[in-house]
Amino acid sequence: MFHEQRMTVPDSPAELRAEYADDLAAIVTERGPAEAAAETGLERERLEAVAAGELPELTLEEAARIQSLAEGAPDPETTKTMALEHLLLGMSTAVLDVDAVESELEIDLDAKEIQQKIESRAPMSFDEFVHVQYVIADGAP
Repeated sequence: MFHEQRMTVPDSPAELRAEYADDLAAIVTERGPAEAAAETGLERERLEAVAAGELPELTLEEAARIQSLAEGAPDPETTKTMALEHLLLGMSTAVLDVDAVESELEIDLDAKEIQQKIESRAPMSFDEFVHVQYVIADGAP
C-alpha cells in the first residue's frame, strides 16, 4: 500500500505505479465501482477505469480515498498524512534533500515544488507522489 514506508522499489517509477494500480484496482473491484463511488465521492467512470487496471489522473488525496476502502486501512486523511510523512522519513534515512530528489526525478518538478507538495502546502498528483517516492526509496541505503 502506497502509504507504507518503502525501503525498496521495483526497477522504474512505471513499475511502482503499476504495482499501486493493481492494489487500487483490487480495492475497487472488491467494493464495486458504484459502492466505491458512493463512499469516495469519485466519479464511477474513473473508478471503473481503476478497476480495469488503468490508473486515471488522480490526486494523492483521491488515491487515499480509494485506499481507505481496503479492510483495515486508515481513513483518507490519515493515509495521505502517513504517505507524506514516510517521504520525509525516507529522505532523512537516505540523506536526501529536495535538490537531490529533483536531480533524480524523471518528471518536471523543481525543489521548491517538491518541498511544498511533501509538506501539503501544494496539491500533489498521485503520479508525482509515485515518482518522488521512487527516487527516495531508490536512494535508501
